[in-house]
Amino acid sequence: MRRPGLLACVGTVVLALGFTMPARAQWIVFDPNNYAQNVLTAARELQQINNQITSLQNQAQMLINQARNMANLPYSSLQQLQSSIQRTQQLLAQAQRLAYDVQQIDRAFSTSYAPATGSQSNQSLVSNAQSRWQNTYAATQDALRLQAGIVGNLDTNRIQTSALVTSSQGASGALQATQAGNQLLALNAQQFADLTAVVTAQGRLQSLEAAQRASAQDQGREQLRRFLTPGLGYQSSNVQMFH
Repeated sequence: MRRPGLLACVGTVVLALGFTMPARAQWIVFDPNNYAQNVLTAARELQQINNQITSLQNQAQMLINQARNMANLPYSSLQQLQSSIQRTQQLLAQAQRLAYDVQQIDRAFSTSYAPATGSQSNQSLVSNAQSRWQNTYAATQDALRLQAGIVGNLDTNRIQTSALVTSSQGASGALQATQAGNQLLALNAQQFADLTAVVTAQGRLQSLEAAQRASAQDQGREQLRRFLTPGLGYQSSNVQMFH
C-alpha cells in the first residue's frame, strides 16, 4: 500500500506552498465606470482652465485696446497754426491811418468825409481831400501786404495738412484719430480766418474808395457852387495836394 506515502508527499507540498506564498494576496481590480468618471472630471477641469486662460487673454487684449484708444497723437500742429494766426493778426493790427476802429471811423466821417459846407475854407476842403486820398492809398498797401502774408501761410498749411492726414490714417486708437480730426478742423478754421482777413481788408479798401468818390463829388458840387456864386469871382491861389 502506497497511500500513506502519497499523503505524506501532498502534505509536504502544501506545507512548502504555505511558506512560499505571502500571508495576504494583493489583487488589482479595474473598474471601467470609475475610470470613465475620472476621465470626464479631468476633461471638465481642463476645459475650465482653458476657459480661464481664454478669458484672461481677452481681458489683456481689451486692456491693450483701451491703452491704444487712450494714446495721444504724437504729432501736434498747434504751434504752427498759432504762428500763422499771429502773423495775420499782426498784419491787421498794422493797418495804417483809418484802421479797424469804430471810434476812429466815426471821427473821420465827421471831419474829412463829412459833407462840404459853405462855411468851410478852400484850404479845409483841399486838406480833407488829401486826407481821404491818403486813407485810400494806405488801405491799398495794407490789403496787398495782408494778401502777401496769407500767401506765405499757404505753404505752412500744405505741410500741416499732409502731416495731419498721415497721422489720422496711421492712428492706432480712437483718441489719436479724434485728435487728428480736431487738428484738421483747427487748420480749416485758421484758413477760414485768413480768408476772412483778406475779405475784410479788401472790403475796407473798397469802402474807402467809395467814400472818397462820394466825398469828392460832394466837394466838387460845393466848389462849383462857390465858383458860380456872384461875388469877388475866382481868385487863384497856391495849393499843395500831395507831399
